[in-house]
Amino acid sequence: MARDTTDSRPVGGLDDLVGYLADGCKPREAWRIGTEHEKFPFYVDGNSPVPYEGPRGIRALLEGMQRTLGWDPIMDDGRIIGLGGPTGQGAISLEPGGQFELSGAPLETIHQTCREGNAHLAQLREIAQPLGIGFLGLGGSPKWTLAETPQMPKSRYDIMRAYMPKVGSQGLDMMYRTCTIQVNLDFASEEDMRRKMQVSLKLQPLATALFANSPFTDGRLNGLRSWRGDIWRDTDNQRSGIPEFFLDPGFGFADYVQWALDVPMYFLIRDGRYHDCTHVTFRQFMDGALDNSVPDAEPTMGDWANHLSTLFPDVRLKRFLEMRGADGGPWRRICALPALWVGLLYDETALDAAEALTADWTHREVMAMRDAVPGKALETPFRDTDLREIARSVLTISRNGLKNRNRLNVDGFDESEFLAPLEEIVARGTTSAEEMVKSFRTRWGGSIEPVFFEYAY
Repeated sequence: MARDTTDSRPVGGLDDLVGYLADGCKPREAWRIGTEHEKFPFYVDGNSPVPYEGPRGIRALLEGMQRTLGWDPIMDDGRIIGLGGPTGQGAISLEPGGQFELSGAPLETIHQTCREGNAHLAQLREIAQPLGIGFLGLGGSPKWTLAETPQMPKSRYDIMRAYMPKVGSQGLDMMYRTCTIQVNLDFASEEDMRRKMQVSLKLQPLATALFANSPFTDGRLNGLRSWRGDIWRDTDNQRSGIPEFFLDPGFGFADYVQWALDVPMYFLIRDGRYHDCTHVTFRQFMDGALDNSVPDAEPTMGDWANHLSTLFPDVRLKRFLEMRGADGGPWRRICALPALWVGLLYDETALDAAEALTADWTHREVMAMRDAVPGKALETPFRDTDLREIARSVLTISRNGLKNRNRLNVDGFDESEFLAPLEEIVARGTTSAEEMVKSFRTRWGGSIEPVFFEYAY
């Protein structure tokens, strides 16, 4: 997230919090696609991490992007930590370890999404290459230890860095050593939100399997196909994972709000300063728990929006739905991830089919898949089959959904072409992670260094 919210409207009560989510409902013609992708910057000479400061650091990279794009700088305590596009159309931000993220503009088609991603990467290379910086498209940092990984000067990350070890064993690795591709999608109503959220929650382990792309840690094989997926199995489980009630038949906005109210906060922003609030829940905050410790401690709608941005379920509900299961990867998969979910969720026939496919999947089964996928990916068993076979069915549904949408580019091709990288993985039967492991054991000669060439943008 590039910029924390500063909406000062007071929270009048529970209805305001529920209404904030309900205000996300949009008619179908207003549905958009917002794609986010992160990548690891590294110095091409030596494949070392890029610090924030210095003439060839992250700050210099952001300042160069600002000059090129003309976007507004996002500042934190006098330091540039991101860029905001005109009229809120896209943003560039930093993750805790310097991961460089584009939060794309809300667009109508995957064709536009792909053009946006290509333009961003071209602009980034123009600024980064003279600085000797390249970018790596993986789900997990393959070489640098946690101690070797830089820390970005962002106030909310200072609070998270102190808090994460108290609530999970892998929170710091999540912050500093993972990258993802995500897509944000709209809903028409509470019922539409429920259907889309529940289908995508059940299929999120499949997305992790298809995009598995993090088999290395600290320069060695880690025995996993998605280290990033494994990290999320023990990262502050109060605010992450798949809470069982999310799959209840009557799940709605108010249920999500009740859950969010009882998750510990990270921070409040007052007069540009971040206050550590990890010792209270949002419900306790609303009941006055911070009245004597934080100035102007009356809850605002900006506080609520910021709190929602610090919740990490596999599918996150805000005024849209965020698909959060995929590892970061090569540029073709930047387009494949939104294509997968748009095909499943934005066509009614496809959504019906995906819902029918997953209708009797239990929470226990979905969590078992989620636990197994980091190690087994598409070989993860499910009932009398495995995820590779499930993937065939899901990709067929998604392809049909994209064809039904019939959004054509100038050459007359619909959006289904963007599923090709995923269909290749299923046809081959091996994920990107497995292909990297094979290369590591053969032509790479047990060295991690070739990954910085073969998987660089």
